[in-house]
This record gives sequence, C-alpha cells and structure tokens, in this order.
Amino acid sequence: MNEKILLLSCCAPCSCAVIEKCAREERNISVVFYNPNIRPQEEYQKRLEENKRLCALFRIPFIELEYDNERWCALTRGLEDEPERGRRCSVCFHMRLKRVMEYAKNNGYTAVASVLGVSRYKDLDQVNAMAAWASSETGVEYIHIEGRKQGMQERRAGLIRELGLYSQTYCGCKPR
Repeated sequence: MNEKILLLSCCAPCSCAVIEKCAREERNISVVFYNPNIRPQEEYQKRLEENKRLCALFRIPFIELEYDNERWCALTRGLEDEPERGRRCSVCFHMRLKRVMEYAKNNGYTAVASVLGVSRYKDLDQVNAMAAWASSETGVEYIHIEGRKQGMQERRAGLIRELGLYSQTYCGCKPR
C-alpha cells in the first residue's frame, strides 16, 4: 500500500521545517490542525490561519478538525496546576493524537505523524508514549518524523524568519 500520512501540526513554527522537508521529498502527506487546547479562540484563529498559509506555500493539503475546547477542558479538569511536561500534557497529547488517528483511519490514511515534540519545551518521549497508546487503541500506525536533529532546528529558525511566521509565546493551553 502506498504511504499516505496525516501530520498533526500544533503551529506553523513547529511544523515548518518538517512540512518543507516532506514537500521536498514529495511525501504523500496532508497536514491536520486539531488543537482544542489552544486558548483563547482568537489565538486559535491566528495559529489556524498561519498553518493554512504555510501549507499553501508548500502545496500541502490542509485539514481542520473541530475546535472542541469544552472536551479538552473536561479531560484536563483538575490538572490546571500541572507544570509543562506534566500530566496535563499527557492527557492533551493522547486526546489529540487519538482523534487524528480516528480521522486517519476513516479517511484512507496509512499512518499519523506529528510535530508535537519538536519544541524544546516538550518531552518527545512523552509525546511518543501517548502516540503509542493512541495507536494501540485505533490500530493506526504512528511514524516518527525527525524535527529536532540533523539541522532541522536550524532550518526551522530560518524558515520562521524567512516566512515571517507568527510565533506565539506559549504552548496553547492557558489553564482556567
């Protein structure tokens, strides 16, 4: 079966180098934006539009899933005081990866990848553990796409400057 990857993007700055590389390699990918953790709604819109712009530049199909912040809040209730890389992040990663894998399964994708662990503020092992769990629940393969090493961080910084990408000052969630 031919590869058809659904790439979960949290924001344009984290995904730009990966998207560029996949486009250059002519990989069969689509980018999906499923980020119900982003608050407030105005911030969500800014990141959504910047992701759309980035995908258009590289001629990569773009998919937006629902903005389900109420569900995210319900799942993370009681974890508001968790630090970055804490239990709230695990719940968040699992929720988002599982939803994207369900979409992938129902829409003919062979695998899911993400850029959730690209930022140095995130724990890549934590992302991968939640991806493995979601994969075991859905039967959808999770593939690791390198976004930190082999010059990817440097290229990411360069693209952010070259393209004038909107760069936010926080991950996305601002607990109640």
